[in-house]
Amino acid sequence: MITKEQKDKAIAILSSVADSKLETHLNSCVRCGLCANSCMFYKTYQKAQYIPAYKVDMMAGLYRRYHTLEGKILGKCVGAKELNDNTVQEMVDLFFGSCTLCGRCVKHCSIGVDIAFLVKKGREMISVMGKTPPSLMASVNTTLQSGNSMGIPTHEFVDTIQWMEEELQDELGDASASIPIDQQGKRIHYTLNPREPKFFPLSISAMAKIFYAAKESWTLSSKFYDVTNYGLFCGDNDVAREIVQRLHDQTHRLQAQRLVLGECGHGTRATRWEGPNWLQTSYDFETLSAMELIGEYIRQGRIKLDKSLNQKRYTVHDPCNLVRNGGLCNELRFVVQHSVSHLVEMTPCGVDNFCCGGGGGNLAMSEYNERRLKVGEVKANQIRQTGAQVVITPCHNCVDQLIQLNHTYKLGVEIKTVAEVVADALLLN
Repeated sequence: MITKEQKDKAIAILSSVADSKLETHLNSCVRCGLCANSCMFYKTYQKAQYIPAYKVDMMAGLYRRYHTLEGKILGKCVGAKELNDNTVQEMVDLFFGSCTLCGRCVKHCSIGVDIAFLVKKGREMISVMGKTPPSLMASVNTTLQSGNSMGIPTHEFVDTIQWMEEELQDELGDASASIPIDQQGKRIHYTLNPREPKFFPLSISAMAKIFYAAKESWTLSSKFYDVTNYGLFCGDNDVAREIVQRLHDQTHRLQAQRLVLGECGHGTRATRWEGPNWLQTSYDFETLSAMELIGEYIRQGRIKLDKSLNQKRYTVHDPCNLVRNGGLCNELRFVVQHSVSHLVEMTPCGVDNFCCGGGGGNLAMSEYNERRLKVGEVKANQIRQTGAQVVITPCHNCVDQLIQLNHTYKLGVEIKTVAEVVADALLLN
């Protein structure tokens, strides 16, 4: 049951005059239906409520009811929608359970309605009513309380890094090889997805190997190293701002010149592109993704690669927030093409590629696990059609979803990050 106070807070989201974008896009949809087949939820279920324009209509109906004269007087006759318990329940299912905020529908919209932006506004309404899916909020709260979304204690993280450092020294045969922690004055403050120290330590080792080859000056933070930011998805911009602020402040404490964001699509978007808006200030240090840094090393000759060392058949999964919403399509392919001998593209690929199905916080929402894996069949079929043996993606959120799709749909492929593939092609002598 929603209270009057909750309802008023939600309606106020639609009243903001700080950004005319909301009103513009609410009134722009012409219901042409071109967005339908762009959405993996509609392609999977073929139900009207999964058409992206239906989500636009939900938001537009609420706006008409509370912010237009005809909506207040004529109600349903002009498509106005009442914000009540049933509407809220439908909003949660639409905006959280059947959307990854991938933005593919925006690309296919005949007039460019930013449907993902409207869905995010819907999530903000749900958030102020305290109705965000509990499992997503649990991840957010864990980040706020522990400093990382996996709740890894600092001593466990440090122990893992020290163990990985010893492994790196053995592999390279060099006792000076290191994975530095909390060292001030280094050129780079490098961040990780906490799933790396928890489940994928080889990703840390791969990037450390690249740093070693490039003779880079870098460090990790033992306290605020988490590149993920589920505040971007939960609808609470204050939470998102707090998480970005921590990375910003930690970069200052370490006196680093560059903040390099580990392989996480939404984390890169949140910190690099959304962060300055949330903090209402421009960064006084450079911010870039690990993938771009690797591309920089290749161009400058700081690392040498032999792509003949990677002879399998590879394909690339494009993370939505890095490629379609981040403009890094060509950079991703530049790095991969210098690292592997045989690359075959998915159909479609690049900015038109389908989401893996785990974005928008869906991977964190256990309430929608069955639906998430079902819509992921679209991506599974794309992978199968390439005949690839290895899928490369510069995003650990995508890695997790692809691993589950690999198991569910018996694809028989390997899933690797960009750093792992680059490390496999490194020439160290």
